[in-house]
Amino acid sequence: MHGLWWLVALAAFALTACATAPPAPVAELAPSGKLKAAINFGNPILAMKDAASGEPRGVSVDLSRELGRRLGVPVELVTFTSAGKVVEAVRDAQVDIAFVAIDPVRGADMLQTPPYVIIEGAYLVRNDSPIRRNEEVDQAGNRVVVGNGSAYDLYLSRELKAARLVKAPTSPAVSDVMVAQNLEVAAGVKQQLEADAKRLPGLRLLPGRFMVINQAMGLPKGREAGARYLESFIEEMKTSGFVAQALARHGIQGAAVAPPGR
Repeated sequence: MHGLWWLVALAAFALTACATAPPAPVAELAPSGKLKAAINFGNPILAMKDAASGEPRGVSVDLSRELGRRLGVPVELVTFTSAGKVVEAVRDAQVDIAFVAIDPVRGADMLQTPPYVIIEGAYLVRNDSPIRRNEEVDQAGNRVVVGNGSAYDLYLSRELKAARLVKAPTSPAVSDVMVAQNLEVAAGVKQQLEADAKRLPGLRLLPGRFMVINQAMGLPKGREAGARYLESFIEEMKTSGFVAQALARHGIQGAAVAPPGR
């Protein structure tokens, strides 16, 4: 009798789980019959080209393929070199899902999940620069290079009062633009700027960070059922260890798995 009670309880739990888990809205997430996923090479935390094959790899690629597997549809990876172009593609429904920073400006053009990864924004200056702390960047006469349409562009456009922003075509180009135009500061993904400081002589990172970036999944507006499914999907990917394992598999350091949501 005791064993029967446990069987009944287990069955009830399974029914409850099935009732609360949102169904997979394939018509909203893959209306063409395949999942079109925007992959941004402008953020090396999320995606990069494989050195041997040239194919996309990274945590955003892994999440896209896992989502496609669950939906039972093929995945088409649509690659971009800047976050600004990704946002435009989502807004115009040219892609079904994307991986972008949470920002109120972007939220006006798309639906977004809770974050799955947290990364840091940092500043890069010349070795002989008088700037020693993040708080010293926002001064008259300082020009700060950002990737056009990037999370750093959106954030610093609101926050900087005295320094002036200069737009590079993509986030990976900010350090080269800074050096070529003899500008004072470059802003971007901390890991990207660390690599640039090793690649380009005479540069150093300012200690710490000037912002924390919450990376989420996004999808076109009007697909609310898809957004609810993606929220559940992202929470499972975090709690199951999928995101942490993907970051480790691709050798990503300095990024943290976002805490559980509601």
